[in-house]
Amino acid sequence: MLPRLSLVLGGAASGKSAFAEALITASARPRHYIATAQAFDGEMHAKIKEHRTMRGPDWQTHEAPLDPGPALASAAPGDAVLLDCATMWLSNHLLAEHDLSAAEAALMAALQACAAPVVIVSNEVGLSVVPDNKLARRFQNAQGALNQALAREAGLVVQVIAGLPQVLKGSLP
Repeated sequence: MLPRLSLVLGGAASGKSAFAEALITASARPRHYIATAQAFDGEMHAKIKEHRTMRGPDWQTHEAPLDPGPALASAAPGDAVLLDCATMWLSNHLLAEHDLSAAEAALMAALQACAAPVVIVSNEVGLSVVPDNKLARRFQNAQGALNQALAREAGLVVQVIAGLPQVLKGSLP
């Protein structure tokens, strides 16, 4: 049984998305995938296509780089939702120079209102060095704050390292 909200953290290429997808698949519920990445070049187009192919046809995909609210609202109580990923969502808002506090408040409200359990993937940035430029430091601080806010609300928090899940809060279903 999935909690109302789960957070799956990890570094780049840690296996966090694959683990989150497996959580959703194991729930045996109809699956929604909320994609926050934007394809600005051929490499990203190919990566998105590859990920869709790997997930297969059993996922309803919603493209929501800035506002996952409508996709979260469309999920029924018997469904399961994967939002992949909070890091891209935050980057999109940061680069668009949006009000990050307002965007985070809207995201948290949409998550609370969602009728289905939600698993969110996010990058853990607290283990890296302090960046050497202002934008990167702003991103790192904002990502850390977002991850902490999501972890406070989540019933399950898992960090994935080298494909291995480490439960930080709650217990695996």
